[in-house]
Amino acid sequence: MPIHLPERLLRLAGPTSLVRRLSVQSVLSAFGDGVFLTGSAVFFTQVVGLSAARVGLGLSIAGAATFVLAVPLGRLSDRFGARRVWAISSLLEALLYLAWLAVGGMAGYVAALVAVQIVSTASRSARNAYRFDVFPRAQRVSSNAYFRAARNVGYTLGALLAGLALATDSLEVIRAVPVATAVLLLLNAALVARLPATAPHHADPADPADAGEAIEAALEHPERGSALRNRGYVLTSVAGGVLGTHQVLLNVVIPLWLVEETDAPRVLLAWLFGTNTVMAVLLQVAAARGVVSVTDSLRAERRGAAFFVLSCAIVLITHDTVGWVTIVLVWVGHVTVTGAELYQSAGEWGLQAELSDPARRGEYQGVSQLGYTLGSVWAPAAYTYLAVERGAVGWLLIAALVVAAAAVLHPAARAAERHLARPVTS
Repeated sequence: MPIHLPERLLRLAGPTSLVRRLSVQSVLSAFGDGVFLTGSAVFFTQVVGLSAARVGLGLSIAGAATFVLAVPLGRLSDRFGARRVWAISSLLEALLYLAWLAVGGMAGYVAALVAVQIVSTASRSARNAYRFDVFPRAQRVSSNAYFRAARNVGYTLGALLAGLALATDSLEVIRAVPVATAVLLLLNAALVARLPATAPHHADPADPADAGEAIEAALEHPERGSALRNRGYVLTSVAGGVLGTHQVLLNVVIPLWLVEETDAPRVLLAWLFGTNTVMAVLLQVAAARGVVSVTDSLRAERRGAAFFVLSCAIVLITHDTVGWVTIVLVWVGHVTVTGAELYQSAGEWGLQAELSDPARRGEYQGVSQLGYTLGSVWAPAAYTYLAVERGAVGWLLIAALVVAAAAVLHPAARAAERHLARPVTS
């Protein structure tokens, strides 16, 4: 199923037919997710009838379930094939969104949310494993950069469509939000199912290790091959989860800081998120250029951490500034935290690609999600408290935590590298 795009879009969509197909898939998937994410607060409170506290509690329960099951769900890709698991879980995810129409209370809400989160977790692990399998080593990070840019386009389209639905102020229209998401995700599942097959655990012949021997060793010695036994990789995941909390700064802390601690107009929030979207679409590929090896990936992670710290230093000043000075500094702070997003993402993809056992790619992706889940659980409350309640000291503590995570990441990644290179003894 070739994808035909206008000539001017080819450069943004990707350099090869397969990258373009996967970019289109990324737009579709994010389009569906963006529709529901934007309209979910209104849907849950006004249609399902839940309080904001109950909505938050359900999200915490679903997060806990995801954390517990992330690694077993990742193993499904290793057992049944990444593309097959990705396609099936994408289909199930689309169908589960229709179940929201039948939810009418807390129990049903939690059950449906946990089911959606479990299926989407399996889908993400399989998707990442497929992408690492299907591309040669030199293209893994650069191709993911195109997909991230495409997902930002999709999220924007989803937010616009949901915004139109919310503007009608009609509950009947808002009830259609999960239906629209389901339709888009069904199209996404169909596209995934028609992607080219790839041999499980594809490895580039140029890789330093002999992929065939690594796979055979991992299968014959499961206690040696288990991702959870690679302590360096587990620690890499945790440190990466801390560095990935730039999203919390971007979406939660800086907006709250702007509203509560500065004299900047609230309309500036729209410009901040618009700037982030444009930068993510236009600059992600450039930020990922040249990232292939572990050394390249760690360099990108350092740059991301530097931008993260710089953002903290800039934003904390705005508590005492006024007028246009505040507006400019908050905007620059948002730009720098977007820089953290661009470089940290590139480094993360490189580390995941280089430090995953080819025989257990899906399981390693499950471990990677542990760090991300941990960061999304503690960071919103911790960062908000530190920034808003503790002021400058709090911002400096956030920056110190990021520096510590960056410092831990380097020896952790090298330990993970040594674990994979370790000879297996009977």
